[in-house]
Amino acid sequence: MTLCPHFGVCGGCAYQDIADADYRTLKRNLVAGALARHGVETTIAEIIEVPPGTRRRATLKAKNTAAGVALGFHAARTHSIVDLARCLVLRPSLVALLPGLRVMLASLLPAGGDAELRLTETEAGIDLGLRWRVPNDAAAIAALAGWAEKLDLVRISAHGESVVSRGVPSVRLGKALVELPAETFLQSTREGEAVLQTFVRETLSDARHVADLFAGCGTFTFPLAETARVHAVEIEAAMLAAIAAAAKKTPGLRPVTTEKRNLFKRPPGPAELNAFDAVCLDPPRAGAIEQAGALAKSTVGRAAYVSCDAATFARDAQVMIAGGWRLIRVVPVDQFLWSSHIELMGSFER
Repeated sequence: MTLCPHFGVCGGCAYQDIADADYRTLKRNLVAGALARHGVETTIAEIIEVPPGTRRRATLKAKNTAAGVALGFHAARTHSIVDLARCLVLRPSLVALLPGLRVMLASLLPAGGDAELRLTETEAGIDLGLRWRVPNDAAAIAALAGWAEKLDLVRISAHGESVVSRGVPSVRLGKALVELPAETFLQSTREGEAVLQTFVRETLSDARHVADLFAGCGTFTFPLAETARVHAVEIEAAMLAAIAAAAKKTPGLRPVTTEKRNLFKRPPGPAELNAFDAVCLDPPRAGAIEQAGALAKSTVGRAAYVSCDAATFARDAQVMIAGGWRLIRVVPVDQFLWSSHIELMGSFER
């Protein structure tokens, strides 16, 4: 393949220069090695890769320097910013926005000022979240409103607060169109998200009452709710409100309930879990070892575990297996091309 012009400097990609077969072996070994270190034996399926140019969200760094605004990812092993001209990973719409964002930042950032930009491509358009030292005062909001028009941004939020709205950023999850709170976490690609959703639905196809733990904005809640009652648990109130609102206006779903809860500090115990016949888990990289321990002591019969970290998945799987679960198979999903990051899906049964 043609290498990105930033490869070798940008910290985003590390393996564009190796053969495809060697790259897939490397990624598979990340999963196999993590499982082996925890004594977990199971079938590892072939890696499912998303196509290049499909990543719909990105967190970029910016700095207003004497040479102009640098906007891009950090260079490998440094805090220097690689000023992106091209990216083989991001959606073309995000790459096309970069020149306009540089002009915007040059007009709004003081000399030497920096910012973090969180870009997400949604059904309605591109959503921009800003983290910077510029206050949300009337002058800044007026300027951002003008730039939203110029750059055709559907929304701009700053410091986590929506300050300019020209529409409603939303995504399709199953049958539901979910309106997104500011800076909502989404799976990095639509293509990868569809793979994960299919796996979870197939793994829990015979379930009638599912606990969706770490539910986010409903990535798995809504596909599961087409055939089962779903209880979505998440710590972020705004995401739960988005789930509840979408469930209310989407016909053809089974009942969806929500619960605000810190699953790290207060995971549902065996008695609570026993009310469900299946569980979906999608924790952050820290995993869910306390929840795995509770599942080990419960009577739940089936679980789908979606993980963004092979090491914590293997650790949690070992706890569940020690409690009587069987890990039927693991399917790696490569949503972060040419990096050392790999996601995976695990199917558990009693």
